Amino acid sequence: MPDNALSNAPEMIKPLKIGLSPRFLRNVPPALGFKGKTLQYLEQSVAHWLMTADALVFMIPSIEGGGLIRRGNIRLADYVAELDGLVLQGGADVSPLTYGETPLKAAWAGDRIRDMYEIDLLQEFVSAGKPVLGICRGLQLINVAFGGTLYQDIASQQDRTAGHYNPNAYDQHFHAITLVAGSKLAALYPNLGRVRVNSIHHQAVKALGKDLVVEALSVPDAIIEAIRWNGPGYLVGVQWHPEFHDPANPELLDVGPLLREFLSEAAKTRSSAMQQATVQLV
Repeated sequence: MPDNALSNAPEMIKPLKIGLSPRFLRNVPPALGFKGKTLQYLEQSVAHWLMTADALVFMIPSIEGGGLIRRGNIRLADYVAELDGLVLQGGADVSPLTYGETPLKAAWAGDRIRDMYEIDLLQEFVSAGKPVLGICRGLQLINVAFGGTLYQDIASQQDRTAGHYNPNAYDQHFHAITLVAGSKLAALYPNLGRVRVNSIHHQAVKALGKDLVVEALSVPDAIIEAIRWNGPGYLVGVQWHPEFHDPANPELLDVGPLLREFLSEAAKTRSSAMQQATVQLV
């Protein structure tokens, strides 16, 4: 992380605090003992990836009432105020209903409840000027939140050949991408050319959302693999899973620069918030 991203204030020595949106599991296997309950959880690899940079990771539970839920007066904004950045992790499909379409198959219906929660969470972080990184589903959610649409299924809706989805291989399934020349992502990886990334997605960006730009494409079929917001803040989505990249494998994209860029932005926003608080006290 660049030294100039941090101030000399003692508080800045504290680890960055990064929020993770949870996955939802409603049809819980009876053997787990949560009859009739919804689980909110994270896949440990993404938390461990963030922790390699000494960040503290906090899963942000959904804020919803009804039933036996008693959450007092806690709001999403309260979490945003305490955290330095947000990662939208992967998981279930984004529901076609969220971008104005009808699911073509029941298996592609996605999780609209999670969609609505994560869009609210995304908007709160963006409004607060705090950085957001979307992974796989997270990229798709960002695109939909900004008015874009998705291919509900690449294989059936497009004649694409890169092989984006192999659930049996899961974290060992890869394909090639190329970075868009002149993009900020390309600047992180000068003279890179083609490189391989992990791929577990059967959905992808169709119509690009407002004020979003493309930063990476799959090879050879040009599916959008990375996007960035042109607005006044840091909002980036990658279609691959950086947490599944073995740093010892030279054929895979080195995801260190991506992580450092995100955390550097988180450090800058924290420093800015502290400076504003100091001015207000004076």
